[in-house]
Amino acid sequence: MKKSPACEYDYILNKLLELAYDGIVVVDAAGIITLISKAYADFLGILEKDAIGKHVEDVIENTRLPIALKTGKTEKAQLQLINGNYMVASRYPLIKDGQVVGAIGKVLFRNINELNVLHKRINSLQNQLENFKIKADKPGQAKYSFQNIIGESDKILLAKTMAEKGALTDSSILLLGESGTGKELFAHAIHQESSRAAKPFIKVNCAAIPHELLESELFGYEEGAFTGALKGGKAGKFETADGGTLFLDEIGDMPMSMQSKLLRVLQEKEIEKIGAQYSLNVDVRIIAATNKNLEDLATHGDFRTDLFYRLNVFGIKIPSLRERPEDIDVLTPYLLDKICSRMGKYVENISPQAIKKINKHSWPGNIRELENVLERAVNLIGKEGIIEAKHLPEKISGQIIDTEISSLEESLKQCEIAAIEKVMTITKGNKAKAARLLNISRSKLYDRLSKLKV
Repeated sequence: MKKSPACEYDYILNKLLELAYDGIVVVDAAGIITLISKAYADFLGILEKDAIGKHVEDVIENTRLPIALKTGKTEKAQLQLINGNYMVASRYPLIKDGQVVGAIGKVLFRNINELNVLHKRINSLQNQLENFKIKADKPGQAKYSFQNIIGESDKILLAKTMAEKGALTDSSILLLGESGTGKELFAHAIHQESSRAAKPFIKVNCAAIPHELLESELFGYEEGAFTGALKGGKAGKFETADGGTLFLDEIGDMPMSMQSKLLRVLQEKEIEKIGAQYSLNVDVRIIAATNKNLEDLATHGDFRTDLFYRLNVFGIKIPSLRERPEDIDVLTPYLLDKICSRMGKYVENISPQAIKKINKHSWPGNIRELENVLERAVNLIGKEGIIEAKHLPEKISGQIIDTEISSLEESLKQCEIAAIEKVMTITKGNKAKAARLLNISRSKLYDRLSKLKV
């Protein structure tokens, strides 16, 4: 008896599932399993026939297929804990005539024999990630590497190349660039790539610390050095960074009095705590950063020339975002992934109109501004999960959102009501006094009170 086309189709489909190396499961709109690949069933330790007809949550632990059925959204390459191991899983809702009629789940592995190897690799990566997070959260540790510097333009690649070369030296490095260009990120990466990577990475923002406190912050002090000094004294940033790197951000804002003391440390490689009777040897590599033109400041006597040359042994110019607009297209998805991961939110896509608006903007605040704009957009999008031009600030999108514009007549009316209410409050309801303050007759005041219903 000849098989019908439908029977042949089912036979071919089931044969494909038998041969599939990846774990595949298909559910209907109610979450009931209708098909499952042999590889997936073997991995779960069950027979295919025993899985079919059961609800997916009763067969696969931590499954998100019911969520895919509910939201109708695709989820790609996410970690899923199955049988005590992390797998890479994807979910694809099946939509027909605008309705979700089922979903396909896929676990990524090549074949059942290689599954344990893949488990070990994923778990190893997971452990490495956790260790990195723990290390990154410790004080005195650099958090970023050169991999975190995103861009493919000639200018950013040149800056990265220079920084990578500078990391191999022990010379002072001066990072020059506008605010928001990623100077601190470069400082982290240089330290991570240097021979001092295992030693402390200490940051000091010279503009954020009051001038009178900067010396004690950098050099520390002895017990009893001044009123309010901590018992036992305090180690300064130089002492804390011994053997490692000291990142002096906003070096252009350092007061002249401190510049001379910093120069002495760089020349003599020793510090003197406030109230100390002796000097302390320190081995610290300096990375300084500024958004100011130090050479111009030095020319006008606002920055020590000798200190500038001492810091600028290895100068690196970090380009602004408007100098490398071609990098916006790679920075945008990178920053979105970073934001969504931090906020626990999901963004499916960004519309072509929004991308066009983003590419047209000059970005005076550079990457920091771009990241802030994208974070704002992520907070504004609804369930659709797509960033539109309307989710961008008005200065970028050119659109005014949720702003009600009143007619001139209505605006004048509201101003008049506000003025009369204010005067009536001041005069405690005395209309004669109110009329005098408003410079109108009492009869006109009565008339306005009546018409405006104040």
